[in-house]
Amino acid sequence: MVECVSANDLDFERCYRAVATRDARFDGQFVTAVRTTGIYCRPSCPAITPKRANVTFLPTAAAAQQHGFRACRRCLPDAAPGSPLWNTRADLASRAMRLIGDGVIERGGVPALADALGYSQRQLTRVLTNELGAGPLALARAHRAHTARLLIQTTRLPMSDIAFAAGFASIRQFNDTVREVFAVSPTTLRDESRRRDGDTLPATNGLLTLRLPYREPLDKSWLEWFLSAHTVPGLELWENGVYTRSLRTPHGHTTIRLSIQPGHVRATLSLQDMRDLAPTVARVRHFLDLDADPIGIDEAMAAGMAGNAVHVGDPGDATALPAGIRVPGCLDGPELLLRTMIGQQISVAAANTHTARLVQSLGESIAGPIPHLFPTAETVAERGSEVLTGPGRRIDAIVGAAKALATGDLVLHSGRTAGDLRRDLLALDGVGPWTADYVSMRLLADPDVLLHSDLVVRRGAGLLDIDLADTARWSPWRSYLSMHLWKHALAHPSEANRRTLQ
Repeated sequence: MVECVSANDLDFERCYRAVATRDARFDGQFVTAVRTTGIYCRPSCPAITPKRANVTFLPTAAAAQQHGFRACRRCLPDAAPGSPLWNTRADLASRAMRLIGDGVIERGGVPALADALGYSQRQLTRVLTNELGAGPLALARAHRAHTARLLIQTTRLPMSDIAFAAGFASIRQFNDTVREVFAVSPTTLRDESRRRDGDTLPATNGLLTLRLPYREPLDKSWLEWFLSAHTVPGLELWENGVYTRSLRTPHGHTTIRLSIQPGHVRATLSLQDMRDLAPTVARVRHFLDLDADPIGIDEAMAAGMAGNAVHVGDPGDATALPAGIRVPGCLDGPELLLRTMIGQQISVAAANTHTARLVQSLGESIAGPIPHLFPTAETVAERGSEVLTGPGRRIDAIVGAAKALATGDLVLHSGRTAGDLRRDLLALDGVGPWTADYVSMRLLADPDVLLHSDLVVRRGAGLLDIDLADTARWSPWRSYLSMHLWKHALAHPSEANRRTLQ
């Protein structure tokens, strides 16, 4: 687990040790600013380790840019996996970072961000500057620079189109920002990339292919099982290790194709509007939990399992729990809630069938490999009772939740606090503790939710002799414990059934 990174008090010795050993686990969790060169790098940068007297450690790229440092064009610090702090922490700064990543400032400015978080603009700016070294506008500017760099180096799009897609107000602002952050013009940045990596592929009708890095290890089998088992016909497709679906984005919709590769996820995005690139990438990273710190989590899992004769990540032990398990997030909050409610007290396969019927009847038809988008909350509120089948009470509960979403009485976004979200979910008819916990875990990427009432989780706990009433030693990683127990029970169904009967 990364202990050296605190948003407002970085431990110099631990951070310098990470830089001296070029420890890639720390990439994205802080940046190293070198005063003698005016450059900031990721911890694993292959350049010669700078002298102690010449470095300072900052929590974000935006903070480095605020202090006048330029991004290293060799290690590309903005291309590292994101910080897991935004998930493990639940304070204002971390919640703001999630929403900035989703493009809230680009769409509505700082007032929209402040309103979503329930703070005044002045208070929000003060907290972010104190915690992250930069205010909301500077953080959004760094995010735009990252998006611009991504498009410059991976596409042949005209620079004017890139400026628009990255959220800049003008070509001049785009050019000035790229020069300030990378110390070269956009054209030079593209030429350097071509010499280093070869020519780029043209963006055709908004089609882009990107490499989304993650920290290894990653339990590929678990994520692939989760994606394939929950695939809804007409909305999603799982074929030959590739997950495909379409989703609504702020300026239209996007079709995504994802496949897990060593060290990265290959993501092909078909965008209606290039402005949706950054929010789509942020949602995919959240969906697959790509910013997790798997080594730290596995160490905590192993320590918690001590005394249970179970190892984590031991390749020589067939009974060991896998290393690098992830907690799947979500691509759309309202869809997650409605699908979860549809699936209550029925099998995953049955839930997929019921959801497919709803999508086919009420989902918006689109062109491409995926014929429908998930229906809007407004549509489900108006016509859901005509399509949904099953107990009347469950149908009423689903339609009621859709009405709350449609009217704004219930707001689902990743910037909410876990306590407030859980309270609002439990206030809905037909939503119990399991549903509230499951939705909170996936929507907020909350790492510390134990699904103690889940039948499969309880079976997994029985197999491993774990007392679910005594799980404090796994905090703050109990969501990952839930996934381990879930997977273990599914991998040993006959044994789980036998123990359940006893």
